[in-house]
Amino acid sequence: MAAPTALHQAVDQNGSIIDQDPSTNSSTLPLKTAITSTSSEHTPENATCDGSTNPILTPFILPSPNHAPQPPPALTADQQTKYNALLTASKAWSVLPTSSKPASPTSPLSDPERFWLTRECLLRYLRATKWNLAQATARVQNTLIWRREYGVEGFTPEYIGPENETGKQVQLGYDIHGRPCLYLNPARQNTERSEKQIQHLVFMLERTIEIMPPGVENLALLCDMKQGAGKQPSVGQGRQVLSILQTHYPERLGRALVHNVPWVVWGFFKLINPFIDPLTKEKMKFDEDLRRLVPPGQLLKGYGGDVEFDYRHEIYWKAFNEMAEKRQRERWERWVQGGKNVGESENYLRGGEEPSVGREAVDGAADVSA
Repeated sequence: MAAPTALHQAVDQNGSIIDQDPSTNSSTLPLKTAITSTSSEHTPENATCDGSTNPILTPFILPSPNHAPQPPPALTADQQTKYNALLTASKAWSVLPTSSKPASPTSPLSDPERFWLTRECLLRYLRATKWNLAQATARVQNTLIWRREYGVEGFTPEYIGPENETGKQVQLGYDIHGRPCLYLNPARQNTERSEKQIQHLVFMLERTIEIMPPGVENLALLCDMKQGAGKQPSVGQGRQVLSILQTHYPERLGRALVHNVPWVVWGFFKLINPFIDPLTKEKMKFDEDLRRLVPPGQLLKGYGGDVEFDYRHEIYWKAFNEMAEKRQRERWERWVQGGKNVGESENYLRGGEEPSVGREAVDGAADVSA
């Protein structure tokens, strides 16, 4: 089954996103106006998309006001030179193969693909390759080709929705560094093993990335293995997921918190352990006190937090996707307003304090001429 076309693949002449499916705007649960702003000035602490409490039914809009993002260290002169070289190369790409198969046809780079090529995106690949410029260049291109081939831009809420009817993956809350928390609940598995299960995870990763606040580049994975011993994925699926995460989402995993690990699941982890890179292993924590890592007011009760959450698919799924799509539109509109720059600042795109790199270039030129 081919996935439908992605929302942001259609734009009008001004660069604004066109919703290709009017039916996605119909609502049985009108969202409150809090969702129209990502500013903490207008949003109460621990507010949800629909204002629900005890239990909450929809995602939290923002992190705790006391969250402290962890910015990467400043670039050295050599690192800046390598970044500049990768940026120059990326700007020059006009066409790429449509698949990884030998002698595949090529097609022009689209605006959504250029939009994906942010400054932080390029830096993530450079860091992941330990600042090997040739490897980083090849990996960025390979990810762009993979995104085309795998159909990432085509996964929609309607296509993926049946996979999440039981709430086996839920984005809810943020950790102490403002990373959005993505909960994986193997015990709620509702479908047979298939490629669509992997597509579901990719979709949730993409949506979770969309809602990251300014200054945050990665997410927190929380997985409760209790009563899930018979639900774990196959070793083949585990290897495929690790390959996708490590190859095409470098530096996106801030931490992985695994809770209630039974001995059977330890066996599964031992089987896939050789395929986990050292950096990913360092980020994996087992049976930690999660209240130290996620504010209790944004942590589910089953993980030691204070949040009473009830997953009702028709309510949560609509609210979560509307929030992610709105933030996607806002980022797109800022990208267009900034000049559609390859290498744009993610902080600027997410509504942070940094200016567009286009504005920085104009200001820099003005300083030189003065």
